[in-house]
Amino acid sequence: MSKILFLCVANSARSQMAEGLARDILGDRAEVASAGSQPTRVNPLAIRVMQDIGIDIARHQSKSVADFDAGAFDWVITLCADEVCPVLPGPVRRLHWPIADPAAVDASVDVDAALAAFRTARDQIRERIRVLAALLDTPPGPDAQEFHASVRVSDLPRAVRFYAWLLNSWPKEWTHRYATFIRPDLKLNFVVVVADGKTLHHDTLYHLGIDVGSRDAVVDAARRAQAFGAAIEKPPRTTWKGTPLHELWLSDPDGNLVEIYARLTPEQLAGKPADEQPVFLNA
Repeated sequence: MSKILFLCVANSARSQMAEGLARDILGDRAEVASAGSQPTRVNPLAIRVMQDIGIDIARHQSKSVADFDAGAFDWVITLCADEVCPVLPGPVRRLHWPIADPAAVDASVDVDAALAAFRTARDQIRERIRVLAALLDTPPGPDAQEFHASVRVSDLPRAVRFYAWLLNSWPKEWTHRYATFIRPDLKLNFVVVVADGKTLHHDTLYHLGIDVGSRDAVVDAARRAQAFGAAIEKPPRTTWKGTPLHELWLSDPDGNLVEIYARLTPEQLAGKPADEQPVFLNA
């Protein structure tokens, strides 16, 4: 079970909402607390906007960060934006989520604007906690040695010029259909590919990939993917046409293709079948 402490200045709004949201979202997966460097009281508007989503923090109390020991927690998460955040010394994993203080909007002048600010802060915190919840029990993944990305482009020469400037590197090689940029210092293999008439827009992506180093590592990645519940687009196999690779294709939750691959050794290349048909690997 993870132990999480949320911190802001007054322990009145953001950290109190975070405490309530985390308890609701994480349940018995975590012990949750909150505190502040200058604790006051729980803001009534924080109580109200949390009630709007069925979470009761009316009985919460503001607490001082001085009452807590960082060593008792796995995570300390600070929520200050423009203020000076509390400091809790000690060996602990830290996250900083800068959320604008909704109490800075004067409710005595415009209560609707103040409520809107509290709802915005609440919703921003809630989505961050939902991401944290997805990460807390993530099992170990493949050991990536290189990151690969490919994008489609409408004008190959113009795209090559742009990415040569952006990456401060000429492509390692290019043909009439693609150009490959290699940056070993970034562990990057980046390819721009002609569009082939496909519609291009701001989300255009051909695929992502990681190099895991060996055939056995590709097979191991397939086992990990099955245990994790990842969508397997193509099972692990050795392919010979184009760039010879051991490869496994996954789909991310939005359907983007992800290739987990390893280059063949000279001995493996020498075993290429005459028909160059893929050879499936046992996972």
